[in-house]
Amino acid sequence: MAITELKTKQSNMFSLDRCTAVPSIIGDPSEFLIIAGLSGTAKDIGQLTDESPNAFLLGGAMGAAVTMALGLALSQPNRKVLAVFGDGECLMNSSSLSTVGFVQPSNLSLLCVDNGTYGETGNQLTHTANNADLEIIANGSGIEKTMTVTSEADYEAASNLLHDQTAPTFVLLSVHQGDPPNYRRNFDAVERKTIFRRHLLS
Repeated sequence: MAITELKTKQSNMFSLDRCTAVPSIIGDPSEFLIIAGLSGTAKDIGQLTDESPNAFLLGGAMGAAVTMALGLALSQPNRKVLAVFGDGECLMNSSSLSTVGFVQPSNLSLLCVDNGTYGETGNQLTHTANNADLEIIANGSGIEKTMTVTSEADYEAASNLLHDQTAPTFVLLSVHQGDPPNYRRNFDAVERKTIFRRHLLS
């Protein structure tokens, strides 16, 4: 399939605006410990939380959000943990979904913001714009509670799924290629780690 055909397919599949969809699905972010992936998802969560102490935003650690959130969920079994990451990250470390499916942490929710591109490196198309379905991959990895969001009518069900605490959950949010929130994040990793750690121990 030619690149122009892929772009046409992508424009038909991914129509939601991440700037409104992500907040609508997450709801009150203070209910979670949040690990956000790099690039757009870091800005999504930074804007939503204003980098509150319960949120840790990654930078330059592509593919690490799910595994970090899994470790956090296992070490904090009485707290709800949310990982928010992009489709490129998920494709890069899809094996982490199998680990989640094996361990089955009931306090872990995964939100994949899928715009069919690698936003960190210039919006090259990912395989989700063509052949890959990340919900099917998550479900096949042993995460039984999954759904794909393609319209605003799905927001309530997706939010309820993220807040479910009976099993790990996976929500795939299809959004268009529009820019993420214009948020200037704090890249001082030591400072942010200290703030997040103090929140965990408080």
